[in-house]
Amino acid sequence: MFKTLLAVLLLVTLAACGSDGSDASDEVAAEAVAGEATVVLKDMQFQPDVITVDAGTTVTWVWDDGSVRHNVVADQFESEIQTEGTFTHTFEEPGEYPYVCTLHPNMTGTVIVLAGS
Repeated sequence: MFKTLLAVLLLVTLAACGSDGSDASDEVAAEAVAGEATVVLKDMQFQPDVITVDAGTTVTWVWDDGSVRHNVVADQFESEIQTEGTFTHTFEEPGEYPYVCTLHPNMTGTVIVLAGS
């Protein structure tokens, strides 16, 4: 009986690990993109919260969270506090660039920049 219960728990755990509830667009956004990429500020989140791009890519953040004010702040760049519109930054150097909405510190994101081809 214990072995059967353990096997069932293992199967349920593995099934849960197979899908994190994200849709295919999150997986596509996590892959390297040349030229341009977009992150949407919606539902008090950066969507996607991690994006991987090639060096030279311009990332555009798009405000789509109603009247909620947000900004995008990192060591290398900073947007205005706004409720609509866009902000862009071009990433020339490989590395990891974490950023945050300073009005909502739980809103975090990262741009991972690859050397490119």
